[in-house]
Amino acid sequence: MLWSQAFIPTLREAPADAEILSHKLLLRAGLIRKLAGGVYTFLPLGLRALRKVEQIIREEMDRAGALELLMPALQPPEIWQQTGRYETAGNVLFKLKDSGNREWVLSPTAEEVITTIAANEINSYRQLPKNFYQISVKFRDEIRPRFGLMRAKEFIMKDAYSFDTTDDGAMASYKKMYDAYARIFARCGLKAFPVEADTGVIGGKFSHEFMVPAETGENEVVYCEACGYAANIEKATSGIPKTAAREAGAAIEKFATPGIVTIEALSKAPYSVPANRQIKTLVYMADSKPVIILIRGDDQLNEAKLAGIIGTTVFRPATPEECVATLGAKPGSLGAVAATLKGGTGFQPVNPEHRLEACATLAIYADERLRGANDMTTGANEDGFHFKIVSIERDIKVTEWFDLRTVTAGEPCAKCGKPLKIRRAIEVGHVFKLGTEYSEKLGATFLDEAGTRKPAVMGCYGIGVTRTMQAVIEQCNDKDGIIWPLSVAPYTVCITPLGVAPESAVMKLAEKIYVELTARGVDVILDDRDERPGVKFKDSELVGFPIRVGIGEKSLAKGEVELKPRVGALQAVKADEAVDAVIKLLG
Repeated sequence: MLWSQAFIPTLREAPADAEILSHKLLLRAGLIRKLAGGVYTFLPLGLRALRKVEQIIREEMDRAGALELLMPALQPPEIWQQTGRYETAGNVLFKLKDSGNREWVLSPTAEEVITTIAANEINSYRQLPKNFYQISVKFRDEIRPRFGLMRAKEFIMKDAYSFDTTDDGAMASYKKMYDAYARIFARCGLKAFPVEADTGVIGGKFSHEFMVPAETGENEVVYCEACGYAANIEKATSGIPKTAAREAGAAIEKFATPGIVTIEALSKAPYSVPANRQIKTLVYMADSKPVIILIRGDDQLNEAKLAGIIGTTVFRPATPEECVATLGAKPGSLGAVAATLKGGTGFQPVNPEHRLEACATLAIYADERLRGANDMTTGANEDGFHFKIVSIERDIKVTEWFDLRTVTAGEPCAKCGKPLKIRRAIEVGHVFKLGTEYSEKLGATFLDEAGTRKPAVMGCYGIGVTRTMQAVIEQCNDKDGIIWPLSVAPYTVCITPLGVAPESAVMKLAEKIYVELTARGVDVILDDRDERPGVKFKDSELVGFPIRVGIGEKSLAKGEVELKPRVGALQAVKADEAVDAVIKLLG
């Protein structure tokens, strides 16, 4: 490709709305252009890099035995309603109507579609196992698209779905995909590592994310250098001890706390109740119903863990008015002591008439760290009052116990006891063991050897293709621009003649090297622009071509050309050995 015939609109400065380095470089290097928030056009150079990422993915998926197909992005809502995700994933679904006023969903993923295909086409165990994959455009209604391709409304994803007859078979399929992902990211030049992960709205009981360390990453990863434990902070646990038990006191006591509505305020004089002896009571609304969450005062609720418990991401903190309607008090005075709830005896809130009828069967979820705790302090469900000498087991009727808290750095690892660390990272891939949730709901069953009909055991596996491309840039750059790995560079060699007169010796040699490298299968771009050497060099470094071949009159007078790896020292080689020298550098 001749640079003059290409379309590479480089920029000296990035647009003001580009927030992170990789986003800035995507724009400055002429790889993408923004159409609207979260919607981008891939320019020719960016598309070449993207296609190389896709090719690596295809090769490794094929190697792992997966079969490529292509499913529609336009999907009927009925299949989403069958799985329940029309509601639980409703906040990310793009919905539209056609000219006949029929509703459709734009695909954010394809579990429903592929399971419908399996339900219609697979009937016998002899047809299994199968793993299908596609590379296609997906749509998610991101409320706040940001960071370029990292969190976009429209993006390209590779999604794969396995169907097996047994749980052991499903784990074998999972392992194949896990290993394939490790190879894919290594071939793309990424230092990615797997971490235990939350399954989110996809569902399932087992999953790993592949993370790329980056200070600008949107994910936080908890890890232990001693034993190798690693998990997304949405999933991470630690070996931090439970709340120390004290000698059980007498019955709870109510005391006035006028104007005290925070954990911190209650911890100060004259009350001096340490945060670790307080029970933080939170009210959330899920499907218009209140849910009560109890965690220790010095802990923070992990909303991703809560989403997995209640089975939806469509929930929110209750408003003060909803808190009053649910428990009879405003935030800051809330508690879950059984005697204050509707139907209880003893203490009653100030305005019991506000109490929702649903409170008789309120779901109360408590963090495991509170199990067995006593001599605690919590709100009395009356504005300006708290209870002390509260015993969880005696005074609060917990519906279920869960790990609900967010791990913090320095806590002991649950596996080895060494201090945990936290770092930011970019999620580029996710593998799930789904089980039979989707196959049961959509009828993807098979007849086993005994003639018994059973649901297929499923797995699903996603890679953000566009995000992976940007993650490469986020990880591979310097002050001058992108440093493309050879495997995904839009062009691996840039020939830079410092004089472009058609009949000059410099240009003739440049064209000769260009032809010979192209004939040997190398992706080459020849910078034939009539620009100053400094402009050409800066553009070459900004775009990040792995190798630059510089040809000038001075070096050519000595029978030499200059080879400059994007990262590495300039080296002079004989002009007639330039092609072989480049091939050697390419490995």
